[in-house]
Amino acid sequence: MSSSPAQYHVVRIGTGTEPLSKSQKEFNRLTQKIEQLTTELHELRGVSDHIQQRVQTDYHPLIDQYSRLQADLVRLFDRAYASEETTKTERKKLAELIRSMASDLISVHGIDSLKLIYDKYNLPEFSNDQELANTGEAYSGTNDDVEEYITQQEAAEAERQRQRANKPKSAKQLEREAKKRADEQKTTKAVRTLYMDLVKAFHPDREPDEAEKVRKTEIMHRVIAAYETSDLLALFRLQLEFERIDQAHLEALAEDQLTYYNKILRQQAHELEAECLALRKELAAMTGKSTFAAGSLVGFEFSLNSDIAQLKRDIKQLKQDVKALASLSVLKQWLKGYR
Repeated sequence: MSSSPAQYHVVRIGTGTEPLSKSQKEFNRLTQKIEQLTTELHELRGVSDHIQQRVQTDYHPLIDQYSRLQADLVRLFDRAYASEETTKTERKKLAELIRSMASDLISVHGIDSLKLIYDKYNLPEFSNDQELANTGEAYSGTNDDVEEYITQQEAAEAERQRQRANKPKSAKQLEREAKKRADEQKTTKAVRTLYMDLVKAFHPDREPDEAEKVRKTEIMHRVIAAYETSDLLALFRLQLEFERIDQAHLEALAEDQLTYYNKILRQQAHELEAECLALRKELAAMTGKSTFAAGSLVGFEFSLNSDIAQLKRDIKQLKQDVKALASLSVLKQWLKGYR
């Protein structure tokens, strides 16, 4: 992926020797943090795309093949159960195997063609303990009580929320809410000011030159994308890139402006952190690890290659098992070792 020109414009206050204020230092810290998080997120997305492609292309087809072979084995057990040569003990074992395997193949792997077989062996007459068939009756008397309790609790909570909503707000609460609204308006205005300056400079509608119109249209796409996501740092980069502001402008930002800029940047950093964390958790789940970082890709590749090799061996063995167990005498011998 080629780097865009905007990536070369580092948004930072204080390139000289002048001491920086607390707000200026915070501005620099936040812009640097956002740059780092953006880079990390880009890397994690690349890793995620790569992993999903490999799993989809190399791993899932093998899982499907293995599942289909297991389904063949379930059907084989079903036919063996119906054989007159099969004993009562053998039938009991076969029913257990069919229930267990078919349940997993239907719920996890979506092999719905096994539902009829599963339903046949999931009847009470096939249960190890007849009492299990009566479990529903044993608890039916308590279900209504539980539902009534939950309904009462929900009604009580709804009433508490209604009372809180109707309770008059104190002067301090009203003051806090007013301050919050004012801060939000100023924050929105800070982003909008940068946005409108870029719109005025690069809106293509009244541009007579076709080549320049195309250039301005491309710039406006970037401007709108930054504004719609409240990406203050991207708007600053665009301002610097197209010389709407210069380094001196950044140095001269007033403290009240920095306060609101920092608030926006802080929120942006939090959102990026949350996005990175969510993607790391997703990757950890995909790769079976407790944690995941972009550098974990090499280890994952090794682990996936190992899993694929093992799965291929399992498929080969299962093919042999299905072929061998098709013989009722071999199946009977095998069932003797099944507990």
